Amino acid sequence: MALLPVAEALALVLKEAAPLPAERVPLEQAHGRVLAESLAALRTQPPADVSAMDGYAVRAMDVAQAPATLTVVGEVAAGRPFAGTVGAEEAARIFTGGVMPAGADTVVIQEHTRREAAAVVVEKPTGKGRNVRPQGLDFAAGAELLPQGHRLTDRDLALAAAMNHASVPVHRRPKVAVLATGDELVMPGSHPGPGEIVYSNGYATIALARGERCDIVDLGIAPDRLAETVAAVRRARESGADILVTSGGASVGEYDLVQKALAGEGLALSFWKIAMRPGRPMLHGRLGGMHVLGLPGNPVSAYVCSFLFLVPLIRRLAGRRDLAHPPEPAVLGCDLPENDERADYLRATLKEGPDGPPVATPHPVQDSSMLTPLARADCLVIREPHAPAAPAGSPCAILKLAL
Repeated sequence: MALLPVAEALALVLKEAAPLPAERVPLEQAHGRVLAESLAALRTQPPADVSAMDGYAVRAMDVAQAPATLTVVGEVAAGRPFAGTVGAEEAARIFTGGVMPAGADTVVIQEHTRREAAAVVVEKPTGKGRNVRPQGLDFAAGAELLPQGHRLTDRDLALAAAMNHASVPVHRRPKVAVLATGDELVMPGSHPGPGEIVYSNGYATIALARGERCDIVDLGIAPDRLAETVAAVRRARESGADILVTSGGASVGEYDLVQKALAGEGLALSFWKIAMRPGRPMLHGRLGGMHVLGLPGNPVSAYVCSFLFLVPLIRRLAGRRDLAHPPEPAVLGCDLPENDERADYLRATLKEGPDGPPVATPHPVQDSSMLTPLARADCLVIREPHAPAAPAGSPCAILKLAL
């Protein structure tokens, strides 16, 4: 199978991915989720004319000139309306949020008044409608304020609550199963023997998926035996995973058993091998309703493929519209040679530019086994296939990494 351009590979990953079915969740669990239906207000806010300030509810005609002395006939607090009416040369003490009493059409703030026993002296004229929040100022019942496909922010939760929604319909969270393969892998905290290495790939992959608010099924490490690899794939399907992410074993060597295990289970392979570095031996396919991403075993390759392909796939299933990380402009902090037929994603640090875009300086050694440059990187510098040599100061495109 020929090397596939990155854009075409991403298109294939997303081609048959659709937002997952809706579920209704309590409002406190909806942050970052995507609405499966538009949300309309169930009430009007405010439901009546209310005071915006502490002061006195009066008739504007009685305070058109000052000073004016008015008789205080009642009190209005938030949640405790005044049952009477404010008549000529009368006032009702009112607090912020209090419902405007019948007869009153303005509020004189308390700083412009002086209380004298059962009367209040208004010391500054106040026009009609001042310091009053009219009914429906924020929204009216039935108004669609949060559209389908919108990802709920913290501010949206406050709005939905004010709209009187205790729960909201959102797309189900994707479930991601993560499987590592390899006899050489041991868990962190172990004492590696000859030829063994400490497993690291899954920690970054799981963190990326959790950052996208996924449910995780950690399948651990499968040894290089076909039966056990097949059993792990079956556990992923039995768990109801929407995505299976494997790490290592996706090539065609004698001990690379992931493709064999997946093929035996009925994988519909869409591609294997991408024209990118790092990450060339990545595969994608479908196993029934489960999407499968076979990541390379090298840790940097696995991370870059997760960043470029897993995250957009998760977002599509979650109902989001912003799928891929957007490239941003920068300038190179060092010279780069011409590129070959593969797109490069170079680990780089960022610094503020003297008079414009930031300066991205790729690490001098880009070996896909090296995690220290990845941990220190702020971004990936994108080098298109067959890009010519570029001196320091040349414009470039970057993908920022999460801090």
